[in-house]
Amino acid sequence: MSIKDKLTNPTRRQLIVAGGIAGGGLLLGYAFSGPSRHTLAERATARKGEHVFATWLKISPDNTVTVYVPHADMGQGVITALAMMAAEEMEADWSRVRAEVAPAEKAFANENFGQRFTEGVNIPPIFQGVTDTAMLKLVQFLNVQVTGGSSSVRWTGQHGMRPAGAAAKDMLIRAAAARWNVAPSECMAKLSHVTHPSGKSASFAELANDAAELSPPYHPVLKAKADYTIVGKPIQRLDIPAKVNGTAIYGIDVRRPGQLYAAIKFSPVFGSEVVSYDSEPILKRYGVKKVVAIPGGVAVVADNFWRAKEAAAALEIKIDAKGNDAISMTTIYAQHDTDLAKGDGSKDVEIGDAGAVLGQAAKRIEATYRVPYLAHACMEPMNCTVWIHGGKAEVWVGSQSPLSVRGRVADIAGLDFEDVTVHPLLLGGAFGRRVPVIKGFIDFPSEIDFATLIAKEVDGPVQLIYTREDDIQHDAYRVAVTSTFRAALDGEGNPAAWSNRYTTKDEPGEAAHIPYAVPNQSIRYVESPTPVPRGPWRSVAHSQHTFFTESFMDELAHEAGKDPFEFRRALLKDQPRHLAVLELAAAKAGWGTPLEKGRARGIAIQESFKSIVAEVAEISVSPSGELKVHRVTAAVDCGSVINPDTAAQQVESGIIFGLTAALHGEITIEKGAVAQSNFPDYEMVRMADVPVIDVHFIESGANLGGLGEPATPPIAAAVSNAVFAATGKRVRDLPLRNHDLTPLSAKLARAAD
Repeated sequence: MSIKDKLTNPTRRQLIVAGGIAGGGLLLGYAFSGPSRHTLAERATARKGEHVFATWLKISPDNTVTVYVPHADMGQGVITALAMMAAEEMEADWSRVRAEVAPAEKAFANENFGQRFTEGVNIPPIFQGVTDTAMLKLVQFLNVQVTGGSSSVRWTGQHGMRPAGAAAKDMLIRAAAARWNVAPSECMAKLSHVTHPSGKSASFAELANDAAELSPPYHPVLKAKADYTIVGKPIQRLDIPAKVNGTAIYGIDVRRPGQLYAAIKFSPVFGSEVVSYDSEPILKRYGVKKVVAIPGGVAVVADNFWRAKEAAAALEIKIDAKGNDAISMTTIYAQHDTDLAKGDGSKDVEIGDAGAVLGQAAKRIEATYRVPYLAHACMEPMNCTVWIHGGKAEVWVGSQSPLSVRGRVADIAGLDFEDVTVHPLLLGGAFGRRVPVIKGFIDFPSEIDFATLIAKEVDGPVQLIYTREDDIQHDAYRVAVTSTFRAALDGEGNPAAWSNRYTTKDEPGEAAHIPYAVPNQSIRYVESPTPVPRGPWRSVAHSQHTFFTESFMDELAHEAGKDPFEFRRALLKDQPRHLAVLELAAAKAGWGTPLEKGRARGIAIQESFKSIVAEVAEISVSPSGELKVHRVTAAVDCGSVINPDTAAQQVESGIIFGLTAALHGEITIEKGAVAQSNFPDYEMVRMADVPVIDVHFIESGANLGGLGEPATPPIAAAVSNAVFAATGKRVRDLPLRNHDLTPLSAKLARAAD
């Protein structure tokens, strides 16, 4: 066989070595030694008579297809969406499709999440299989089973579930063709059956045993969008019935025989240590079983949570603040200003010579923006149940990376990875909060760390629960950022130079970049670390930088004497997708048409996670300065929509989440500790205050983008730009509630009286 033949017609052994189907490595994903990924998946999920295909798919004797999804569903609908994508390509009967969260096993590591780091890299076909295998081995080594970065549909769905479904269909068709002694091209799959024009028919279940013995295709053929029968339809989410009837199990619902409960008395100051505590009066309390020292606090274990919580609250501790009790928002922002003034920082974007243009410009505009720390405030408080017994550990938790939890518990408990079992449960909200410690990414100890340390000291399962106060005051926060801008306008009012300096480079790296045609750009950053723990927050750095850049772009439009929409429109002439989204949002919002008296509109646009979202906010500000957001119109280009209902829900959810941050969100640091404690002083947008939200999608056919996060970034700028249109007041720091928004006209009228 020639080299060319070997490359174009690989044997089964070569497929195994290559490591999988193109674009995902999901069908085989075999290791170079030891049990194959396929074998490990079967061990974890298949019972007698069941067959696993492509790791993620299982066919049962009753002709049910089960899709194992390596992501957590936190309300974003990915369990259903990924099952739809697999079932579409497999030609499964949707009424016989089930979906489950994949076990916390290395066979179900989601290497497609890791493939984000090779996105856009041109890998020669000859190396594709090896690259896929290498990525699989890497994510298995790192225990990556992450839900985040709006990645589930656009990576695991597109590059995993679709090829997996198509490959399984191909194998089933070939099994049927061999059984009937006909050509595979004469057979077709539909509704979980394979049929032949002769009238022969067999269910997937009847063919599964034979199909499982076949070699998978290296390049499975994917369906054309025009042939879809499942994807693109508004299909009811598979997880909704259990959540409605109360049978859904969240982490906080876990109850095991002999279970104990733990609460923590945290040292309030970040970076401090507990140097002493008096456990004697606590141990005398009824129901209290144990007092356990942990990093940064002391845990109390009792026979119910109320007793543990009350005892922890009564525990007296002495701390060494390490000098961090002098930290406040005043010192943090002063540090930002000092660090920004020290020098030019590190390069983010450099195009042309912005400094030279600014130095010669007749008209320069300058502004400084800030946003505060933000907590996640998940509906379900943080919790984790751990039982260490007989040299093994069991963990019950809702997590954004169950496989990472397994590795973390093994490390802390001093156990082998194989001796830890994690039971992934539903999450009552996460938004980046339920990511365990992953070295180099999240370094702040979590509830999983603490629960494991406590479990090492007690007999029986123990459930650690954070109070709401614990959750608000001991989060890993969205980082506070200061961003300074300078811009120059040319003689026609167009931006000739854009200079931006900001604190703290965060993921994703392109968050501060602008899509506009500005010929000279200089975007740079400085690090300004503090002891306040930081972590990913819905849309990550896009949430800060979109407020900054889209607000400042509005300032430039005002200085140029141009309409904010038309100003952006002219600068996006070379960005057809952005332009289409901007124009659709403006058209659907009625931009330029008369509004009710006292109302105004603001607009903002951002690309994040490969999706482009523009939002128009319609607001009013009363004569007394009360802000009301009446309507938000969103236009979205995410490439293609998998499930229209859940897609719209994600956009609505992202807008509401971002609106809470824009209107109310603020974590303040006083004497090294968080000042807020619960919802009375860390407010959420209430149902009565939620605006009407109109969502419109553009099916551009571009590569799939995410939807869990991209609707969050534009809303703060859209609302604050509308506030300026209504009042003449430019808001450069959030939240909006901190500002006197009384319209200038109302103040002048009162002064005249």
